[in-house]
Amino acid sequence: MFENPWVILGLVVLCVALRLAAEGLPQLSERVQGSLREVADAGLLAGLLVFFILRPFVAEARVIPSSSMEPTLEGHENTPLTNDRILVNKFIYRFIEPSRGDIIVFKPPPAAHRVSNDYIKRCVGLPGDKILVKNGRVYLNGRALDEPYVAEPPDYNWPPDGKPATVPKDCVLVFGDNRRNSNDSHAWGYFRPDNTFEPRPFLPEGNIRGKAMCIFWPPSRLRWLTDRR
Repeated sequence: MFENPWVILGLVVLCVALRLAAEGLPQLSERVQGSLREVADAGLLAGLLVFFILRPFVAEARVIPSSSMEPTLEGHENTPLTNDRILVNKFIYRFIEPSRGDIIVFKPPPAAHRVSNDYIKRCVGLPGDKILVKNGRVYLNGRALDEPYVAEPPDYNWPPDGKPATVPKDCVLVFGDNRRNSNDSHAWGYFRPDNTFEPRPFLPEGNIRGKAMCIFWPPSRLRWLTDRR
C-alpha cells in the first residue's frame, strides 16, 4: 500500500490528529499523554521522511500492474491484490549508467501510445549496441543472447527491415520478459499516412525513474532481482 503517496499522507495526518488528541484530553494521565505524543511524533517524523525525502529521491515501492514481465515479475490487471510489490532504487543512476539486464522503471515515450503510467521492462541494449530479433532469438552485436528469464521466445522478427537496429547515444532498448505480451521497444512507433509503420524503439535515458532491486511482497516471492545477461 505504501506505493500510493496518498496512503503516506493519510498516515501523516493521522499522526497529527493523534498528537492533537493527546494534548486535548486532560482526563488522560500524564504517562498516557506522553506515550501518545511519542508515538505520534515518531510516526509523523517517519511519514515526512518517507514522503519528502525517501520516496522522491531514494527508494519507492511499486506494484506490478501487468503480466509483461512474467515470469520474473507477476502482475495481473484483474487481481491486483496478489501482484508483486517491488522496491525501486531511484538514485543509483545518478552515479552509474544502466547496464544490460537491469530491470528499470521509466516514463514511456510518446511512441508507446500510453504515457500516463510508468512502465517496467528489462534493459537489453545500450548506446552503440546493435540489436536484432530473429527466429525466436535476440542477437546483441551479432551474438545470440542466453535469456533463461523469458516466458517464451519472441514470436516476431525485429526490426521490420531485418537489419540490426543501433541504439543511439543517451538511449537504451527495452523488452519485457513476457516477449509475446509486452508493449516494449519492438512495438513502439507510428503509422505513416500510407499505413506503413515507422519504428521508434529507443527509450531516452532521461525517462528512467530507477532500477528495480527486489520483490518484497508477497512473502513467498521475496527475493533480489539480480542481473542475468
